[in-house]
Amino acid sequence: MLYKYPNIINVPRAGIVHRLDKDTTGLILIAKTLDTQRKLINMLQKREIIREYEAIVNGITPINGIINQPIARHKKNRTKMTVNLTGKHAITHYRTMEYYQNHSRLHVRLQTGRTHQIRVHLAYIKHPVIGDPVYCKRQSKSEKQTSNIMNEIYNFNRQALHAKTLTFYHPITNVLMKINAPIPEDMNNLIDILK
Repeated sequence: MLYKYPNIINVPRAGIVHRLDKDTTGLILIAKTLDTQRKLINMLQKREIIREYEAIVNGITPINGIINQPIARHKKNRTKMTVNLTGKHAITHYRTMEYYQNHSRLHVRLQTGRTHQIRVHLAYIKHPVIGDPVYCKRQSKSEKQTSNIMNEIYNFNRQALHAKTLTFYHPITNVLMKINAPIPEDMNNLIDILK
């Protein structure tokens, strides 16, 4: 961004408004000016920016749900987050898109935006995101599934989480923006194997 838009160096955090966890694919939101960044951050705080994700998780989830649990930094492992009553208010909505043998594909919408929120909330309801190195225990290859499926899941080297859609009104023109990022190849391959 700094190479393509050198003036963005004058905007805090190089203009980043909405970012992603390491190894999550998809859309991020970056403002090119300080004024636009302020407006977008204000919109985010007022929940006027809709952030939608796709996730592939372990287990068979209910058809839809709302996870309303506060999130705080883990007391012992400071790089990890956890559900904790003393944490910050956090709400995640999900809808099951597809079921597989022992996995589910979810559409997820954030109402709030806490660090690792989707990953923490899904692990909390016992449906961690496949491949999550922090919140998902590595599945044993001895589970009763075909070896091809187990190998694909076992070797998926990041969390199967993708920021698919951002919807918001443009802060300057007030035109409704709906931006989509296609599901990446590695997640599509995983979906094909699970089917």
